[in-house]
Amino acid sequence: MHVLFGLLLIPFGAIHFLPTIVAALRNSRHLLAIFLLNLCFGWTGIVWVIALVWACTSEPKWVYEYAPYPYRRY
Repeated sequence: MHVLFGLLLIPFGAIHFLPTIVAALRNSRHLLAIFLLNLCFGWTGIVWVIALVWACTSEPKWVYEYAPYPYRRY
């Protein structure tokens, strides 16, 4: 019984903290706020969905811009 609980804890824990994982992978500016919201109120369901949408739509900390290809005259 304890082994089954241990095996189920990992996937359900990953699903519960999915908004935090998404925010961390996207380098979100609001990672700490999403984590705290998910930790305190993520069990309600509606807040979990709100945190997931927030994690998916938030801007990353860093925006990478590629330099234009330099123009060369020959």
